[in-house]
Amino acid sequence: MEATRRDAMGLMGGAAAAAAMGGPAMAQGARNLGSKTKTLFWVASCTPCDKNLKFDPAAFKDVLAWFKHNGADGVVVLGTTGEYPSFGMAERKQVMEVAGKNKDGMNIICSSGTSNFTETIELSKHAADHGAEGLLVIPPYYYKKPALAGLVKYYSLLFDAVPQSLAVNLYHIPSNSAVPISTDLLKALKHYPNLAGIKDSEEDMPEYKEFVANFPDLNMRTGTDTKLEYALSKGMGAILAEGNLFCRQIADTFAAFRAGKDSHAPFMKFQAQQTLLRKLGGEIDSYGPMKYALSQQMGVPQFYQRPPNLDATEAQKAAIRKGLAQIKEMG
Repeated sequence: MEATRRDAMGLMGGAAAAAAMGGPAMAQGARNLGSKTKTLFWVASCTPCDKNLKFDPAAFKDVLAWFKHNGADGVVVLGTTGEYPSFGMAERKQVMEVAGKNKDGMNIICSSGTSNFTETIELSKHAADHGAEGLLVIPPYYYKKPALAGLVKYYSLLFDAVPQSLAVNLYHIPSNSAVPISTDLLKALKHYPNLAGIKDSEEDMPEYKEFVANFPDLNMRTGTDTKLEYALSKGMGAILAEGNLFCRQIADTFAAFRAGKDSHAPFMKFQAQQTLLRKLGGEIDSYGPMKYALSQQMGVPQFYQRPPNLDATEAQKAAIRKGLAQIKEMG
């Protein structure tokens, strides 16, 4: 019986173990969501590289200023759109440092996940020391179908290692990671007061509704624009890759919602402009074309992505320029 109890404690983080033993638990006090309000808009930022495929700090500084100017509440650094698997540890730290120094009041969430807990913890602590309000942490993604207890252990090691002032969000993107974030996992980790919520990047509306219904006190952010209006209706935020090219349009949607005004009209304007750009054949959902389009919007030299993602073709570039001109005429 005692051995079983010790095994159970080993699968729990320090806070859960303390609570089970009758000791002080981390769950005392208010929950840290990483922001004062939940209905905020974070851009899932790209990471600009120069022609030699090196991270371009000056270009990233300009990108951050562009997002701020166009109304973003925050930025997610080095997420999927930020190509985090394509950057080494030292590079990821450099990207976070540039973001922290140039956030200009925006809320910074750093995607610090790796396939191992030692590097994830190292990057998470570094983010805390360089201006991040929160983390976005993908589950360990090499081993398929890991047991719930293994995922609880993995995330508990992280929670026990980082300060409670750092909000931790779990990254639900099984289409990439092959490891979903489940309601059981969230429930097992909820005793940590800095479990802030998730980013749900899947297109499964019933599943998202279940997340929101089970965790109304967390920020169950949508990672897709198709779930945005529902998320806002339930008081949730969003982390959107679409914010790279449609930052002002999405920011206007959030601003209208928070002001108690019609948020559907700016949302539909955003949808119409996005549909236009997609139909013209610019392939703006791919890294190279998206980065080319953003550099065109900003009026700066083109910045680049890393292999295996490819640059925009000349045909795509022409389609993007045509679409951006039409969008500008639309106002």
